[in-house]
Amino acid sequence: MIDLEAYFTRIGYTGSRAPTLSTLNAISAAHVGAIPFENIDVLRGVAIDLEVGALEQKLVFARRGGYCFEQNTLLLEVLGQLGFRVQPISARVRWGRPREFTPARTHLFVRVELAEGSYLADVGVGSMSLTSALRLDETGEQATPHEPRRILRENGLLYHQARLGDAWHDVNEFTLEEMPLIDRIVANWYTSTHPQSHFRNRLLAARAKPEGRVTLADRELTQRGHDGHAYVTRIADHAELLAVLEAHFGITLPTGTQLAWDGLDWSR
Repeated sequence: MIDLEAYFTRIGYTGSRAPTLSTLNAISAAHVGAIPFENIDVLRGVAIDLEVGALEQKLVFARRGGYCFEQNTLLLEVLGQLGFRVQPISARVRWGRPREFTPARTHLFVRVELAEGSYLADVGVGSMSLTSALRLDETGEQATPHEPRRILRENGLLYHQARLGDAWHDVNEFTLEEMPLIDRIVANWYTSTHPQSHFRNRLLAARAKPEGRVTLADRELTQRGHDGHAYVTRIADHAELLAVLEAHFGITLPTGTQLAWDGLDWSR
C-alpha cells in the first residue's frame, strides 16, 4: 500500500480524493509538475525495482524521479487505492521516430474507467507526459494545461499525438492491450539494461511547470513556453549539470556523485 499522505505531500496536492475526472486531472498535473522524469539510475547501473515499496521509497521519500515503469506504476497504485478503476496498458513510444520504424513495446500508461468513459493517463512519457487525462473514444483535439492532444485511429492502431504549432506528432502507439506485471518486468529489464536502449547512453530528464516544460537531453537544457518558443542552454561542466538537476528538476544527488555515460563529452 502507498502512503497516500506522503505521496500527496510529495506532489503538493491538497484537492479532492474522490475518484472523478477532475481529481484524475488534478493529480496528473501535480504529479508531472513535482516528480521528474529521469533515467539517472539506469546510467549509473542501479537496478530499477518495480516493487511498489521500492518505487515509493525512491519517488516519494527520496524525492527522486524515474521513467515510465516507475512513474505510471506508482500512479496506477495511487489511483487504485483512491477507488478508480484502472488498468495497465502497453504502448510503443513513437516520439521523434518515423512511422516506418517499429520500436519495442516498452511503454506503460494507465487506462482509467470513469462515468464519462475511458481515459488515458500517462505521467511517464518524458517531455510529453500528460498534465490531464485524454478521453480514449474522442477523436478530435483535446485541450490540456500544456499542448493540445488527440487520439488518432489508423489501420487498427491508436496513436496518442501532440500538436506543436500547426503540426501533429506521434507520442505513442497502442492497441489497448493490458500490460501485466510480468510484461512490465521484462520490458523494464530490457529498457534499463540492453546496450541499445537509449536510456543506457543518454541522460534524460523532464518536468512540466505552469509556464511550460523543461527538458534535459545530455548537456542541452530546453525551456519551452506555452507559445512553443524554446530557449536552449548548453551545460558547460559536471558541476553545472548537478546544479541544473537540482534547480530545474528537484534532483539532489549525494556529494561526490560523478555522472558518466557514452554520450557525455565535456571536451565539446
